Amino acid sequence: MPTGDDVPPRQQPAPRDPPSRDLERIDVGRIGEQIARHHLQGKGYRIVDANYQCRWGEVDLIALDGPVWVFVEVRARRSVAYGSPEESVTPAKARRLTLTAQDFLRRRVADSSNLEWRIDLVAIRLAPNRRVLNVNHLENIVEA
Repeated sequence: MPTGDDVPPRQQPAPRDPPSRDLERIDVGRIGEQIARHHLQGKGYRIVDANYQCRWGEVDLIALDGPVWVFVEVRARRSVAYGSPEESVTPAKARRLTLTAQDFLRRRVADSSNLEWRIDLVAIRLAPNRRVLNVNHLENIVEA
């Protein structure tokens, strides 16, 4: 029978990113969403919802461009070390965005059968000091 001395010490899980790095990433994301919101509003879009979540995923911003529902993925980057914001939407992410958009329309819009809708990307490049370098709005990034 093992004694208390025979039991190995409980190992701690390996740490993820330092908490300050996680907070920094969240902060860049929030800044990116604010920039995207202002950019779209400046183009005449009406923001309807933000951070809509369902079992399929999340859509950052939902807007109306005239009669067209627009589901917006926002990607903000301070570096292109891991690729540009435009390159960061994978086929799996595109599929989740499509399912999430369909879920929103089904749950929140009375007659969603004949609506026009699309998925856009707002890609934002920030300097290390978080100054905006570039905002690139790409319409209809996913064929639904």
